[in-house]
Amino acid sequence: MDGHNRFETRTTFALHRLEWFTALVVASVLALLHLGDIRWGVFIALFLVIDLIGYLPGAIAFRRSPDGQVSKGYYIAYNTMHSLVTAAAIAGLWALFVGWEWALLALPIHLMGDRALFGNSLKPFGVRFEPATHPAFAALERAYRPGPAEWVEHEPHGAHVTHDAHPEPSTAGTGAPVPPAKERISGVVRS
Repeated sequence: MDGHNRFETRTTFALHRLEWFTALVVASVLALLHLGDIRWGVFIALFLVIDLIGYLPGAIAFRRSPDGQVSKGYYIAYNTMHSLVTAAAIAGLWALFVGWEWALLALPIHLMGDRALFGNSLKPFGVRFEPATHPAFAALERAYRPGPAEWVEHEPHGAHVTHDAHPEPSTAGTGAPVPPAKERISGVVRS
């Protein structure tokens, strides 16, 4: 989306998953082409460490929590270990101190697999640790339709300009009253 609309429609989310799947295929093909060059102990360790540090502790805490609430530390650990920046840092440090090797492909294979196959990316603090639809997002999906009903333009120095992006439809020849734009907003994200 953009800096003012930080959500995904089903279509844009599917397109992002397709991009991540493409990266997963590229990393997997490289691994297959270099099967004999991969140190499998290193590959497995790099693949597993992401979830051993970043996911399993939070998943256990979530399942033990009577209300499903877990410490923000679990989110930080998850986001740190599932970050492409962290993976790049690990790979860069490994290459610098140990040397480049094909086992490092475990990092993008894991991260792209999570994103492409499961739709999991970084977790904001306001959602449950295990995937569940947030009520505010469910309301947004019900209210959203392609082409927002009201645009809020952000001008320099913080001034906001608001106008109706969907002017009232013409009723010429029908005589039927048309509900205001805000009453016409309904439906599920379909774009």
